[in-house]
Amino acid sequence: MKPFPALLIAALWSLPALSALAQTNDAPTTVSLDAAALRDLPRQRAQMNVHGQSLDCTGVSLTDLLQHAGAMPTTPLRGPALARVVDVQATDGYRVVFSLGELEAGLGKTQVILADQCQGKPLDAHEGPLRLIVPGDGRPARSVRQVTRITVRSP
Repeated sequence: MKPFPALLIAALWSLPALSALAQTNDAPTTVSLDAAALRDLPRQRAQMNVHGQSLDCTGVSLTDLLQHAGAMPTTPLRGPALARVVDVQATDGYRVVFSLGELEAGLGKTQVILADQCQGKPLDAHEGPLRLIVPGDGRPARSVRQVTRITVRSP
């Protein structure tokens, strides 16, 4: 059985000091994702109402981040890649899951932003240092605050 691509992101409170491990076949590759690396990815803006508060946030597309780290192909998903899931975990253990298929622009087209700023300011300790914003969701259940880990795996 071949190992599946995996991405593990550990967020440190001095945002954003991140590191990632992307594994493709038998060759693990470490990708550094510090503040400069996140700044190099295209910035996205997303607005969402979260528990009665209107948020206007900026960050990077989760899809762009996963592709940059090698955990999601840049070509259309096919075959086994369609079964891969993205598991996002928060400081308190709260977790949500997305399929790679729903994140791909040609399939599900779900916009997910890994935000580091809302209302024009860096996120505070209660919200950040990173949080997901999923503006297409009917309620904010997958807009995880205090993101600590993102893992891409096969079920």
